[in-house]
Amino acid sequence: MLNAAPILEARELTRSFGGFVAVQNVNLKIKPGTIHALIGPNGAGKSTLFNLLTKFLPPSSGRIFFKDQDITSMAPADIARLRLVRSFQISSVFPHLSARENVRVALQARERETFAFWKSNATLRRFNEEATALLESVGLADRAQAKASELSYGRKRALELATTLALDPEVLLLDEPMAGMGTEDIGRTAALIRSVGKGRTVLMVEHNLGVVADLSDRITVLRRGEIIAEGTYSDVSSDSEVRKAYMGGAHG
Repeated sequence: MLNAAPILEARELTRSFGGFVAVQNVNLKIKPGTIHALIGPNGAGKSTLFNLLTKFLPPSSGRIFFKDQDITSMAPADIARLRLVRSFQISSVFPHLSARENVRVALQARERETFAFWKSNATLRRFNEEATALLESVGLADRAQAKASELSYGRKRALELATTLALDPEVLLLDEPMAGMGTEDIGRTAALIRSVGKGRTVLMVEHNLGVVADLSDRITVLRRGEIIAEGTYSDVSSDSEVRKAYMGGAHG
């Protein structure tokens, strides 16, 4: 896949807030079928770049392309229909619905049927079967009837991943998937990402460099809104500019 055309691409992407330039002239190519991580110290511009790519922020200048289609001016809901789907850093499930009901809502939204009360029982059963299969894929088959509010933090994030997968993403965009997790949940979630990444493209912002090293095919390192290195974990971890960027600072 290394010589394949990029599935997602940023060209000269810039975002300013008043006089502060958060992202400056970023050129980024995400190859299909890879797990690609965005890393950098605190204040590097990772979240801003991620929000630009997922259309939650408009760029000050530059263009964004998905499969050679210019999506720069498209809304987040429209790019989701193109199967470019974002999962949020903060869990975004419905707490008073069961795990299966949460996934079913996402499946119905994919079909633009949201709450399809008029549909036949056969149609609704189809959603139930798909929902059950998705829960099984993220290790929640035994918690299908549990309310989301009853799940542990790590299991809620797994449920969120199931609702994201219900939208059938071709590119899955993950915003700090390990944030707030303990060691056991991190290991489980990393295994899930590796599993669901098969046959898909994954772009993730992640603080945990151990996870990045373990999962990523390619890594882009930002500092003060600009790319300073890109390559495998071995490439970027031995780069002098990357070492300088992280020296004395928290991973960000």
